[in-house]
Amino acid sequence: MTRKRDRIDTGPVFSETDAVRLNRLYRGADTRELLAGVLLDRVAGEVAVVSSFGAESAVLLHLIAGIAPATPILFLETGKHFAETLAYRDLLTARLGLNVVNLTPDPELLATRDANGLRWSYDPDGCCDIRKVAPLAAALTGFDATITGRKGFQSDTRAGLPRFEIDRSDKLGRLKVNPLADWNAEALAGYFVGHDLPAHPLVAEGYPSIGCSPCTSLVAPGEDPRSGRWRGWDKTECGIHVPGQPQGEGELPPGYEPAF
Repeated sequence: MTRKRDRIDTGPVFSETDAVRLNRLYRGADTRELLAGVLLDRVAGEVAVVSSFGAESAVLLHLIAGIAPATPILFLETGKHFAETLAYRDLLTARLGLNVVNLTPDPELLATRDANGLRWSYDPDGCCDIRKVAPLAAALTGFDATITGRKGFQSDTRAGLPRFEIDRSDKLGRLKVNPLADWNAEALAGYFVGHDLPAHPLVAEGYPSIGCSPCTSLVAPGEDPRSGRWRGWDKTECGIHVPGQPQGEGELPPGYEPAF
């Protein structure tokens, strides 16, 4: 289902029924066919990709670059990334010809709610809300759906991930597309080799899942790939993929717009 939006159209673009229908429509389709439907046939309306430029991001970005390279790639520039991640973003952007849009936190929110930059140490949910959830929410006002790089094998909380779902992390319930939901680690590794894609430099050092530097730690052999994220906290997601994520600490101030 695709429909035009106007200035007063603020309702959900898709329903649960649409997600079910699209999952059935693309059942058995390969990833490129699904992405062509989303990016070229516009079965999901206006779409943007949300990428962390993490350990496995190059696979999805390479696929998208080969189908619709002008697709907006939203990168949450939190101010807390590893230097290696920023360099990797720049490398992939140049090599693949990506249309990257860097989203930054609102300076006023940082000044009033994380002035010393240490909120991650005592309130990681609040830190993610300010640095990720709020900037992304502002940027997505012009889109009907997002494409993510999530895979079902990455953690217990992502097991059984569908290719299409309704995004319950925002009030509008946009469509969320997970083209790599059924890919496994072997398929990803094979794609890297088959297409001569550069690896994130931190992967070889023992970081199979890479987020902001203060909240990402080394992962021991046999551990869940995402076990190094927010280690020691009862937290497994940054908030942009969590249903009903509270917006309190990251509430958008009047007139705030993302830094495009």
